[in-house]
Amino acid sequence: MVRFFGVLVGLLLAFVLVVAALLPREESSPDITKKYHLAPVAMHWQQDGPLGIGVFGTFDRQQLQRGYQVYKQVCSACHSMDLVAFRNLEEIGFSPAQVKALAKESEVPSINPDTGEEATRPALPSDHFPHPFPNGVAARAANNNALPPDLSLIIKARHQGPEYLYSLLTGYEHAVPADVDVPDGLHYNPYFPSLNIAMAQPLMDDQLEYSDGTKATKEQMAKDITAFLHWASEPELEQRRRTGVGVVIFLSILSVLAYLSYRRVWAGIAH
Repeated sequence: MVRFFGVLVGLLLAFVLVVAALLPREESSPDITKKYHLAPVAMHWQQDGPLGIGVFGTFDRQQLQRGYQVYKQVCSACHSMDLVAFRNLEEIGFSPAQVKALAKESEVPSINPDTGEEATRPALPSDHFPHPFPNGVAARAANNNALPPDLSLIIKARHQGPEYLYSLLTGYEHAVPADVDVPDGLHYNPYFPSLNIAMAQPLMDDQLEYSDGTKATKEQMAKDITAFLHWASEPELEQRRRTGVGVVIFLSILSVLAYLSYRRVWAGIAH
């Protein structure tokens, strides 16, 4: 009897599976995110090197200095860069005197030596870039409950980092499709994974005046800040490439010498 019921249940299960496989399936509703999400715009950067051969690429120091200006005057109002100190700016072409002056423009937390109470002081070259908010709670309260990410490693933290960031910064002007819902406090950007981003459009034409006279278009500022953040994420990029070239040359010469030694050692041995 038990065997009979077991066979019956098995047949019933098989019948259900066959019916489920043969019945026509309802088409699922299209995924709005996949429908409108755009891949980053293809870009070429000086640090990519000629013909995209990265080993020969170097950063444009003037562009990096403009990028720092964009960060200072626009991005630093919301985003921190915990891993970068003012003295690191010497690596992008600023002189020690300029770095000291740039640091002095910012205030960093300190302690009043007389009262022991919290205070601020002008930053020194050894100080890291100051935080725009005292803590994460204050940052969320000022940004519609969204926590602005630290930008120190943002290029390495995003797939196709430079292209993604440039596309994101210049992608706000796309028209919102009729079937896309943009909640209050969010902004449509087809390059953002969920299409809706909490950050409002940060760059506008002629938003600032570059000290080197370069026209501050939205696209130019996006390129400059992207290059600066790429340097911040990989400050050792150029040195690593130079080291790599040296190692390849050394190994090539060593391989030639090893081959010549092999030929000399075995030259008198008859085959």
